[in-house]
Amino acid sequence: MTSLEDKVALVTGGARRIGAATSRALHAAGMRLVIHHRSSPEAAENLRAELCEVRPDSVRLIRCDLREIAKVKNLVRESAVAMGGLDVLVNNAALFFPTPIRSATEDQWDMLMNINLKAPFFVSQAAAPYIAKRGGAIINIADIYADRPLDDHPVYNATKAGLVALTRSLARDLGPEIRVNAVAPGAILWPEKGELDELSKQRLISRTPMRQVGSPEDITRTLLFLIADAPYITGQVICVDGGRSVVA
Repeated sequence: MTSLEDKVALVTGGARRIGAATSRALHAAGMRLVIHHRSSPEAAENLRAELCEVRPDSVRLIRCDLREIAKVKNLVRESAVAMGGLDVLVNNAALFFPTPIRSATEDQWDMLMNINLKAPFFVSQAAAPYIAKRGGAIINIADIYADRPLDDHPVYNATKAGLVALTRSLARDLGPEIRVNAVAPGAILWPEKGELDELSKQRLISRTPMRQVGSPEDITRTLLFLIADAPYITGQVICVDGGRSVVA
């Protein structure tokens, strides 16, 4: 396994949920971090304090609205300048909410597309020159719903399908200097806003061969593999879903 000690990662949406688990795992592997957040300043500061207690001055926070592309470019530049370079980008920030075909609005379309697809493209574009100098990697957090659409979420599904296509395209365009892969979670963490009721949750679990919900650590172990131990893997999407994607 390639040592990650003192290498630098930028994690978008890195203050909460899978993003926070990713930040903790990369930091535990020895990396220095820039954690991006938009609306979670308290969670971000608590996480920074937690990690810097382990290694002082190893984490920076940058607040940025990823819908504003000029700020996206500044986010990457500030990250690279603050840390002296950039080895890894994890495009994790995303929105998730239903958009039933009969009631979805243009604002909902724009919000999901901007955060889930447009932002990863432009963050990657801005980060690529820095990462290429280090022979690093870009990891996109996709979703099994890119291939197995979730009812009443057509716009979200489309953004994640687009992110899968973007992963493969960037792998071709940025190689050989940069490897680009994606991780597609299944049932890992339930949505916070109650989009799924208990019956829906049990149905999802019952259709998963492992018959259980996964953990954020299942995602972070895969991320670490792709970053540190997969030098000949690029353009791939690894499903971490307990087998859900193989069930009809």
